[in-house]
Amino acid sequence: MKRLDGKHALITGAARGIGRAFAAAYAREGARVAIGDIDMAGAERTAAEIGPAARAIRLDVTDQASIDSALAEMARSGGIDILVNNAAIFDAAPTTEITRASYERVFAVNVAGALFTLQAAARAMIAQGRGGRIINMASQAGRRGEPLVAVYCASKAAIISLTQSAGLDLIGHRINVNAIAPGVVDGEHWDGVDALFARYEGRPPGEKKRLVGAAVPYGRMATPDDLTGMAVFLASAEAEYIVAQTYNVDGGNWMS
Repeated sequence: MKRLDGKHALITGAARGIGRAFAAAYAREGARVAIGDIDMAGAERTAAEIGPAARAIRLDVTDQASIDSALAEMARSGGIDILVNNAAIFDAAPTTEITRASYERVFAVNVAGALFTLQAAARAMIAQGRGGRIINMASQAGRRGEPLVAVYCASKAAIISLTQSAGLDLIGHRINVNAIAPGVVDGEHWDGVDALFARYEGRPPGEKKRLVGAAVPYGRMATPDDLTGMAVFLASAEAEYIVAQTYNVDGGNWMS
């Protein structure tokens, strides 16, 4: 048997990047995977590339009706055993230049989106009566403050705290809630991240990304595939006794 045989997983923000890598890994391990994303065309492409074990679900984590609709669709297709709260956005600015609009947008996706998707999934898992796994995507940014990144850091610190509280609350229903804290992960989003740092630090394009990668003790930035081992493990029966933990998968950037 594969490690996730017979399991039904929903991954938010899975049309690309880390979420896509997780979806492919879960499918290889026997799960049926719902690619949840606001970009339905991208989700459908990703599902087609992964194969018959994957399907696309339109999911906007800032819209409660969209969350409820996604969970209802999961219920019609075997229910939900695994949720990965992966959808997130990034922004950066000096503390004196943070706008309320930026703060509200980041927290709407990164914190409220994760909380209310977790809530809906937990309710479904409790009704099913077979337990489940919820994996939240935190970040090394949630472990420490970083210049220019106050709002994003705060949002990921909130995810670590949410994981602890929800984990303690839900384990009585045999729902294990844990999190993964990546370090710097290469991908198309880094073009935008690099541009923000170029703007505020006066760097040429590409320099911040090069410096950040070189500073990782492992010697390079992560790829999404570097995170899939932990994602599969936390979703599997092997993680049955792990509750409310956040695991660093960051090449040695942070030790806790």
